[in-house]
Amino acid sequence: MSDKPEAGQSFGYPFAIEEFEDRLARVRAAMRAKDIDLLLVTGPENIFYLTGQQTPGYYTFQALVLPVEGDPVFVVRQLEYFNFVANTFITDAAIYQDTDDPVAFLVRLIETKGLKGKRVAIDKRGWFLPIATYEALLTALGTVHDAAGVVERLRMVKSPLEVEKLVRSAAYVDAGIKAGLAAVRPGNTENDLVAAMMGAAIAAGSEYMGMEPLVSSGPRSGVPHGTWRRRRLQDGDAAFLEMAACHDRYHAALMRTAWIGTPPAKALEMAKVCQEALAVSLEAIRPGVPCEMPHIACQKVIDAAGYTDNFRKRLGYSVGISFAPDWGEGGILSLNAGVKTLLEPGMSFHLPPALRVYGRFTVGVSETIIVTETGCKVLGTLDREMIRIAA
Repeated sequence: MSDKPEAGQSFGYPFAIEEFEDRLARVRAAMRAKDIDLLLVTGPENIFYLTGQQTPGYYTFQALVLPVEGDPVFVVRQLEYFNFVANTFITDAAIYQDTDDPVAFLVRLIETKGLKGKRVAIDKRGWFLPIATYEALLTALGTVHDAAGVVERLRMVKSPLEVEKLVRSAAYVDAGIKAGLAAVRPGNTENDLVAAMMGAAIAAGSEYMGMEPLVSSGPRSGVPHGTWRRRRLQDGDAAFLEMAACHDRYHAALMRTAWIGTPPAKALEMAKVCQEALAVSLEAIRPGVPCEMPHIACQKVIDAAGYTDNFRKRLGYSVGISFAPDWGEGGILSLNAGVKTLLEPGMSFHLPPALRVYGRFTVGVSETIIVTETGCKVLGTLDREMIRIAA
C-alpha cells in the first residue's frame, strides 16, 4: 500500500480546500506573532478545523505537524490512514505502526525535518494529550512551548459556512427533542424517550453526537447530568430532556422539560423563572458586550426570584466542532461572570438556564444561538413552555 493518498480517493470534505487553506494561513500568522516555528496540533477538534480529518479512533495518538513555513505532515496510526485519505486534503502522512512508540516516531519526524531545536509548541487543551505523552515530548525536545488558544481563538467566530452547519444541526435537535416530548407519557420508560430522541435526530440527518442525551425522570431528574436508566414514567413525574445533534461535527443543543399530571406550584414558578432568565439573556446578547453580561442578566432574574442556591453554574458555553466526550467546545468560551471577552458576530452558544431541587425535579429551557450584527439569532423553533401531559 502506498503511504500517499491518490487523487480521487476522498469521500468529500466538509469545506472547500480554500477554507482550510485560509484557516492554516491564519494559524501561521498567529504562530509568527508568538515566534513559534513548529506547531503540534493534537486536539481532534483543532485537527478537524484545520484539515477536515475525523475519526472515532482519536483515542490513539495523532498530530498535525505544522511548520510555520513548508507543507504540513499528519502523524497517524496505520489503521486510521484511510480515514486521513478520505477526510483531509493534506497530502503528506507519516504512518506509524502499533509496534511503534508514537512519541519517538514524532520526534524522529521532527528531526528529519530539521526542526529539532526550533521553537516547538503544542495545543495543550485537547482532551487526549496524556501527561505521559507530554512529558515524553519534553524529555525528547527539551522545551515544548504552550500554544493553547492559538487555534481555539480562531474557532470562536464561525464563518457563514460554519453557521450553515449549525443551522442544520439545530433542525436535527429540534426533531429529536420534539420526538422525545411526544414520548413522555405514563408507562413509557426513560429508554423509550431516548430511543425516540436519537431515532428522530438521526433520521433527520444527525451524525453521532459528542455526548449522550441527558434524560431523567421523577426524583432522579433533580440530579444534574443524569442519564436514562430504564425507569418507567408515572403520574406526577417530571421529565428532563437535553440533547445535541451534529452536522459535519458542528453541534447544536436543546433542553426542554415536561410534567405528567399537575406540577407542584414551585416547579411551575421555577420553570417560569427559567423562561424569563433565558429571554433576558437573549436580549443582552449583541456585539461588543462582554460574555459575562448575558450571564449577569440571567443571574439577576434568578436572584430576584429567590433561587440563587438552585443555580450555581454558568449561563452558557460556546458550541461548534465537538467530539466525545462533550457536545460543547470545551473551555473555549463561556457566558459566565468574569469573562470579559467581547461578543462578536459569528460566535455561537448554547444557553441552558435550569433550576433544580435535588432529589425531586429539574426544570429548564435552552436555545442555541448565533451572535449577529445587531443581537442574536435563535436556531431552535420549539415552544419554550413546560409541556404538560395528562396522567
